[in-house]
Amino acid sequence: MKKTKRRQFITLLGLGGAGMAINPAQAHHTDSHFEDKSVHHLVYQCNKADNEYLEHVLFSCGEMLRKYGDDIELIVTAIGPGLNLLAHHPKRAISLEHQQRVASLAAYGVRFQACGNTMKAMRWTEKDLVEFAQVVPIGVDEIMQLQERGYSYISW
Repeated sequence: MKKTKRRQFITLLGLGGAGMAINPAQAHHTDSHFEDKSVHHLVYQCNKADNEYLEHVLFSCGEMLRKYGDDIELIVTAIGPGLNLLAHHPKRAISLEHQQRVASLAAYGVRFQACGNTMKAMRWTEKDLVEFAQVVPIGVDEIMQLQERGYSYISW
C-alpha cells in the first residue's frame, strides 16, 4: 500500500513504536486533502508574531496530525502580526525553525490562510508571502464562515 504524506509524517517522527496511542492515517484522498470529507475540522487563529505563541499553535497542529492523520482538516488563518509567519521576509522576528515547521505542515496538508485586509494595511502583496499561503479577503470573516461549516475554532 502506498503511504500518504501524513502516514510518512507519522513514520518519520517514529511515533509508531513510541508507546503513544495513535490512530493510523486512513488514506481516503489523493492530491488535495481538502477536496474530501474528514471527520474532524479545526481552524486556528494566528494573530501574534511572538515565538512562544507560534510554538503553541504549530505544536498543536502537529499533534493533531499525529493523532488523526487523514481524518482531520487543519487551517491556520493568519491575521494582524501573525501574518509575519507566512512572509518570505517577516517584519517581526520569526524563527527559522518556525518558518521551516510551517512549510513542513503545509506539505502535510495543513492549509495556511493570509488575511487580505492585514496585507493591505502592511502594503504587502502575494509576492511577500510563501507560495503555499492562500489569501482570503478578510481573515476573521473566513474564520466565521469556517465555523458555520462545522470547523472548531482554536485561539490562544
